[in-house]
Amino acid sequence: MTATPADISVLAAGQIPQRDPDLLVPLSAPAEGIPFVIDNPKALERAAAALAAGTGPVAVDAERASGFRYGQRAFLVQLRREGAGTILIDPEAFEDLAPINDALRGVEWILHAAHQDLPCLHEVGMAPDALFDTELAARLAGLPRVGLGPVVETMLGLKLAKEHSAADWSTRPLPEPWLNYAALDVEVLIELREEMGALLHGQGKDEIAAQEFEAERVAPDPSPRQDPWRRTHGLHQLRKPAQLAAVRELWEEREHVAKTRDRAPGRLLPDSAIIAAAKAMPRTVPQLISTSGFVGRLAAKEAPRWLAALQRARTTTELPPLHVKSNTPPPPRSWPDRHPEAAARFQTARARLAREAEKLGMPSENLLTPATLKALCWQPPAVIDLDSIRACLAELGARPWQIDRTAAVLTVAFLDPDPLD
Repeated sequence: MTATPADISVLAAGQIPQRDPDLLVPLSAPAEGIPFVIDNPKALERAAAALAAGTGPVAVDAERASGFRYGQRAFLVQLRREGAGTILIDPEAFEDLAPINDALRGVEWILHAAHQDLPCLHEVGMAPDALFDTELAARLAGLPRVGLGPVVETMLGLKLAKEHSAADWSTRPLPEPWLNYAALDVEVLIELREEMGALLHGQGKDEIAAQEFEAERVAPDPSPRQDPWRRTHGLHQLRKPAQLAAVRELWEEREHVAKTRDRAPGRLLPDSAIIAAAKAMPRTVPQLISTSGFVGRLAAKEAPRWLAALQRARTTTELPPLHVKSNTPPPPRSWPDRHPEAAARFQTARARLAREAEKLGMPSENLLTPATLKALCWQPPAVIDLDSIRACLAELGARPWQIDRTAAVLTVAFLDPDPLD
């Protein structure tokens, strides 16, 4: 759908288009039909050549099997570039997709919510040299809803179906309706990038967006967490180190089995069952399968495995502490009692940053991340002035535009915080 003169005028003025929901145009099938899924080296070579010969930016998307398979790897990669058309690739059929990455050197990649897809693309040897994130652009531009469907409705006047977003993309062969959905996701991205770029330009946010996209592009993939078992849902219910040891042993056993069988850990044993077993500490198979969460044939079949993990927890001499020290500040709700000066700084700075973000027409968390604000309020520089605040913001990873917009606001807030009620 080509932008109308009215749309162009609205975007040039930095205004978000207003659409009548009844006039949205359904987008039900790719314009060129559903392409075959590439799963052999020759076809991959042809796809790489086509992409290299194409022009303009490339739209990129990836589908995972979250909740079905172990990890967050890609099970389908979709690309579209002018002159090359839409390309669907099964990354499971290849050691990596380096030929595709090489074909796109120097090309801008368009993704929606790039922070979700870049890690799994990195796993298959793909990384952009330049990036435009339409979801992040929507946040910076102040769109009220930033999912791909709502953004496409607002900016393009199209209705995009999203019914297969949570499907098991490890299914082979992939059903045709799923491939139709996957092809449509990249079909809209190039035009969407143009419209979002025009809107950001109209709002005077070109440089802001460029800095944000580059920061997202070069951000490292998430590193492994220390003691990842402590993220087990419901852990706060436990009060004894021996119970935590049981959670640790069950979690690590579940992780081993999940990785070996390529299954999502929660499908083998839900977190609720781990917590229930840590409380009850069953010793026999009947006791275990009567524990909440241990149901079905799989629970009975694997009972000896879980009982062995619980026995290791009983006999370990390395009991985990109930709490571990963190380098991050505690939750701000505890600050009035623990650190009232920090609480006053946080209350004042957050309110004033919210007003600044409102002037810019974007969420406060995009003006300055909550983690950065909390870290600075909890432990400000010894001498508070504009230069020291700017230096601290830079050290905490704030982008230059964020520093320019927030340093003075924070300096004044820190020097004269409003008193707590």
